[in-house]
Amino acid sequence: MKRDKYIEIAIASRNKGKIREIKSILSGKNIKRLTYLDFKSWPEIEESGSSYEENALKKAKIVANFTKKPTLAEDSGLEIDYLGGDPGVKSARYAGENSTDLENIKKVLNLMKNCPFEGRTARFRCVAVLYLPNGKFFMSQGKCEGKIDYSPHGESGFGYDPIFVPEGHSYTMAQIGIEEKNKISHRAKALKKIWRIVNIDIS
Repeated sequence: MKRDKYIEIAIASRNKGKIREIKSILSGKNIKRLTYLDFKSWPEIEESGSSYEENALKKAKIVANFTKKPTLAEDSGLEIDYLGGDPGVKSARYAGENSTDLENIKKVLNLMKNCPFEGRTARFRCVAVLYLPNGKFFMSQGKCEGKIDYSPHGESGFGYDPIFVPEGHSYTMAQIGIEEKNKISHRAKALKKIWRIVNIDIS
């Protein structure tokens, strides 16, 4: 369904890397992408859920109720088989509260120092939620399979991108660049599904 005007959607995140990616993934769509910078104030949200679904829904609902706008939120993480699925939902704070990307990466690599390459299988997983001011919401998922490298490589991306080698690639997610990443990433897959929902269900 084609539309003559833009739809305003708030992006429920303060993470500049995520915002940049979400805006890039949705570029060219008939969406005006609003962020916390477009509002005088913004709610503080603690990601205390035990699942991606719980966290994404919580963020989307709170920001939608605050802004009175359709709101897009996502929660994502890195799941490493050798670590039993960790860091998972704790990915952003794996090395402790307020830990940096580098600190989280160092913890992962230290825990995996004795793991051979064939056992370093992992995946990025993302759950996206579009929450409407009337309380109706839609949810989608996306994942990207790959392996964990032995050391960080690349300057692009954020989070664990420098140590994640996507399936079918020989370079890390931080080396392949945003254009290629948006073709294969967990976040791109989840958000593209949400876009199909947006195009049909928002009036």
